[in-house]
Amino acid sequence: MSIETTKTLSSGDAPDEIELKLEIDSDAVDRLDTTDILRNITPKIVHQVSAYFDTPDQALRTAGLSLRVRTTDGRHVQTTKVTRGATAGLFARQEWEHDIAGPEPELGAGSPIHTLVAPGTLGRIKPAFTVTITRRQWVIVHDGATVELVADTGFVTAGDRETAVSELELELKGGSPSAIFALIHRLGSEIPLRLGVLTKGERGYRLIEPARLGAIKAERLDLEAGTSTAEAFAQIVGTCLRHFRLNETILRRAPDPDALHQARVALRRLRSALSIFKTVVADDRFAHLASELKWLAGSLGPARDLDVLRERLGKAANAKIDAARGDAYTAALAALESQRTRDLMIAMVEWTALGAWRLQPLDREKLETPAVVFASETIGTLRRRLKRRGRDLDRLDDDARHQVRITAKKLRYATGFFRSLYPDKRSRRRFKTFTQHLGTLQDHLGALNDLATAPALLERFGLDQDTPPSSIERDSILSEATATYGALINAKRFW
Repeated sequence: MSIETTKTLSSGDAPDEIELKLEIDSDAVDRLDTTDILRNITPKIVHQVSAYFDTPDQALRTAGLSLRVRTTDGRHVQTTKVTRGATAGLFARQEWEHDIAGPEPELGAGSPIHTLVAPGTLGRIKPAFTVTITRRQWVIVHDGATVELVADTGFVTAGDRETAVSELELELKGGSPSAIFALIHRLGSEIPLRLGVLTKGERGYRLIEPARLGAIKAERLDLEAGTSTAEAFAQIVGTCLRHFRLNETILRRAPDPDALHQARVALRRLRSALSIFKTVVADDRFAHLASELKWLAGSLGPARDLDVLRERLGKAANAKIDAARGDAYTAALAALESQRTRDLMIAMVEWTALGAWRLQPLDREKLETPAVVFASETIGTLRRRLKRRGRDLDRLDDDARHQVRITAKKLRYATGFFRSLYPDKRSRRRFKTFTQHLGTLQDHLGALNDLATAPALLERFGLDQDTPPSSIERDSILSEATATYGALINAKRFW
């Protein structure tokens, strides 16, 4: 689900307008008319064809622009949008719409697109893909607010490739923004609704790109200079939710070890973000949401543990391990299919937009502090913590080394969140060195943790310990980890 607002929110601001996107199974769309809140409202039904345009090398998309002509009942509306990037959270978007004479876009001096791109680019604009949908529209008064609910079903076509669309969009027309979430929760109690993270335009571009197979890694987040701490947190949460949902969708189609791993990485990044920003965002909902994220991550843990063990054992893996892995995946998928998970994703977006931490902050000054100030303090603190905990790394016991691993992981996520706030050449060069050492250290510590937990894992699942870890292998990894720790601590700071 994406939230679109007419402005970027600062602490204490409520959005002037709010729009949310959710995914709904196509067979559930016909059941919307039977829900308590919609059964007595007759929807308006329209058929739309939207043609999207770009250059062959996607110059508009690269520039953060979208150009579309939508045709409905013979009327042609051209829409130009400027986005700041894809998330599942808050983002600002400028949008211009105007009627045009036909299905081809108008690119002349009177069009907004003319002022946004170079003349040479305008001359290369061609049709890219088409979205054909049937739209049902309801206008609902709920909790004193007026909400437009739209259900879109249809397909996106690019050449000979096609993908289905089935989604809901809710736009607040008047009243309190909290009412729109109350409506979502009420509908979600009757029909499964999931966080929507792909626009129709993104679906189209995915069709014209080379086929994407398998898991999706975290997308780079570019925080603009001057971004406040509050807005940085909101954007980070949005990217983490998007990362999770993209891989959850893959995982729900079929058990995929890489997608499972990336879904867990997304949850770890999100939980780390909550921990990193805790001093400025902890409110009456914080502990509950953190607990629910821990539950969800834990629900996926056994399947991931067995994937790692199975890969390590190779041909030595037996039928018991495969059976335990199958059971673990069944449990993981059950958690993903649960209403508890669906509600959690929506609750995270609601809290990010309208939580007490933002609208009634205990320390408004901290939230409005430039994110780069908060980032430098955070990265410095985490580095000092890692330096302290990692001393005599080769002499620490397994539990103490695990704490070093957790700290290194949190530091790595923090550097990833904030990297765009240090754009000068020297910082970028130092960032590369620092994060290379940090990533290598995390890999070594992860391998040591896998060796340490393997015996307990085998015992937990009632499996025979036929292949205990080699002490030579362990000592080798530990030696490399110790050397990498020293290189990291001696690396120059980029912040």
